[in-house]
This record gives sequence, structure tokens and C-alpha cells, in this order.
Amino acid sequence: MAIASRVQDYMDQHGLRYDVLSHPHSHNSMETAQLAHVPGSCLAKSVVLEDDDGFLMAVLPSTHHVQLGRLSKELNCRLRLATEDEIGRLFGDCEPGAVPPLGAAYGMRMVMDDSLADHPEIYFEAGDHERIIQMSRETFMAMMDMEKASHVRFGEHNWRHH
Repeated sequence: MAIASRVQDYMDQHGLRYDVLSHPHSHNSMETAQLAHVPGSCLAKSVVLEDDDGFLMAVLPSTHHVQLGRLSKELNCRLRLATEDEIGRLFGDCEPGAVPPLGAAYGMRMVMDDSLADHPEIYFEAGDHERIIQMSRETFMAMMDMEKASHVRFGEHNWRHH
């Protein structure tokens, strides 16, 4: 599989500058960071959530996990994790577990953990387990602004991966 078609179309339509990096097949975001030789704190992962208004994409560093209680409080709503079946239906052009942080390309609201803005380069899954997108912080933040992403701190570091 290559870059997800919706991802490539969205980024190209918006004139976003990016590079595609290949790496050996990975099974999770932390392994992706290792195999691609990028810091896990710079690799953005997407977690699909649901509230009463529909689906919401939470974007945070691969070294962190979503604090659902904290995020629910910030957004003043009740959140739950989307099921694998729901994610499969929403992201039909992506492999399971390789959801890119482009909610607007999939008709989804977004929230981004502000800690991603601490890094000069941001990387993220391109829709499969063998390629990642690399872009500058400025381009990534512009993309998040285009996506009307809310910016809050809701992730907690996974210390076992330190």
C-alpha cells in the first residue's frame, strides 16, 4: 500500500510541503519511530474518539496516551474510544493502526496535544505501516489550523517507553 489517497489529495490540494520516508514494516507507532529513526515524541499518532456529536480525532506524540478524563473535561463532553470496526469504516483507504492526523480529509473534528509544537519536525503515518510523512513544525501547525483543530494538552507520557 502507498500513501492513503485522501491524505495525498488533501495535502497536495492545500499546497503543503512534505517528504515521504520509507521504513521497514511496523506494528505500532513506537516501533514506527524506531524503524524510521525518528524521535517518538516527534511522531504524531491519531486516536479516534466519539462523543454525542460524532467522531473526533485526537493527535498526540506517539510517546503519549490520551487522558480521556482530562480531554473530556477540556472539551466539556463525554468521550469514548472508537471501535476497530468504526475506524475501519471511516478510514477505508488506510491500514488498521496507520490513521493519519488529517481529520478534515475524513470529515472529522480534531484536537491536537500542544506538546507536538515543541519539535522542529513532525512525522506521521501516511496510511500504511511502511511510510511516514515528514513536515516542518510550521507546515504541520498550518495544517492543524486549516483543520480547525483545538489545541490543548491532554496526553500523558508513557514512561515505560522512555
